[in-house]
Amino acid sequence: MTCRPFGPGPKVSVFTLGLMRALASPLQLQQVVAKALAIGINHFETAPSYGPSRIYLGQALAALAVPRHRYVITSKLLPGMDVASGLAVVRATLRHLRLDRLDRLAVHGINRPEHLHWALDGPGAEILAGCQAEGLVRQVGFSSHGSPEIVEQAMVSGRFGFCSLHLHLLNPAMMPLARQAMAAGMGVMAISPADKGGRLFDPPDLLRRQCVPFDPLELAYRWLLGHGISTVTVGAAHPSDLVWAQRLAQVGDGMPSSVAAVAERLDQARQQRLQDTFCGQCRRCLPCPEGIDIPALLRLRNLRLGHGMVAFCEERYGLVGQAGHWLPTVRGDACTRCGDCLPRCPRNLDIPRLLQHTHGLLQGPPRRRLWG
Repeated sequence: MTCRPFGPGPKVSVFTLGLMRALASPLQLQQVVAKALAIGINHFETAPSYGPSRIYLGQALAALAVPRHRYVITSKLLPGMDVASGLAVVRATLRHLRLDRLDRLAVHGINRPEHLHWALDGPGAEILAGCQAEGLVRQVGFSSHGSPEIVEQAMVSGRFGFCSLHLHLLNPAMMPLARQAMAAGMGVMAISPADKGGRLFDPPDLLRRQCVPFDPLELAYRWLLGHGISTVTVGAAHPSDLVWAQRLAQVGDGMPSSVAAVAERLDQARQQRLQDTFCGQCRRCLPCPEGIDIPALLRLRNLRLGHGMVAFCEERYGLVGQAGHWLPTVRGDACTRCGDCLPRCPRNLDIPRLLQHTHGLLQGPPRRRLWG
């Protein structure tokens, strides 16, 4: 499998095995890891919040007798811990993985200003520095579900060697920041294109037709890798979930013209179906006095009407207000029609009306995140 630079340190395969799903038993995870290694994946991502994944991964690598140079492991650390607790988590991770040193450690979710402060100036800074000084961790990075502003502040701080971002074919808002990070020598990992990128493992018929001659998930992977993204995560529950990683193992550099053409056609189809209610995701409508993440909610409306993505959009809207700082916290029906956003919208959208329409279109029973 093609490998790419991922900040300082060893290169990683263009597909990363995320270990949050193959957790029914140690054998299930071992089978997925064995398949990943067989097709050339060398990068595994785990976290304390991914259930028993660290323990199962350590057992799997030992049972498969995988030489240490054959794999790279990234684990995570939630912000907010005191120094003693954070160091204890890192040491527990090493015990579970049966390692003396972790290749990479990411702050798991720099989503708010207080998370960034914790990592740069608070206890997190001492934890990260201590881990590196003791030789427990080679390289530190971060993941984020936060705003572009928070992501950029973390990137330009100079503290991190890599970042994990929501970079998706159907949500390219973070792509300029990804390019900025790569230009600065940082590794960039795309978070879960198959699931969080739109449940592309089970796409609706309309989206399938719009992506021809590609499968939607294939197109998403090719598009991300064509932009030079270092690696994309695959949260495989079974070896068969790695089929596209195997087929695209020898991906080259640069954006294929055929991929760029279909991606452009997809964007045009979305705009044509929404006509004068299409939200261009410029974010000029923010901040909202009620705390509504207007672009995030209207993006779901774009996808629901533009590509028939009913299941994904209802699922994500059902998580609004149910996932703490990981996702938007206020639904569209909280709009008071104050009109504060209206003069800032370059498309002159009737944002209050569209928020109400989004709520009516997507509301359902509350959901919960896969991991807390």
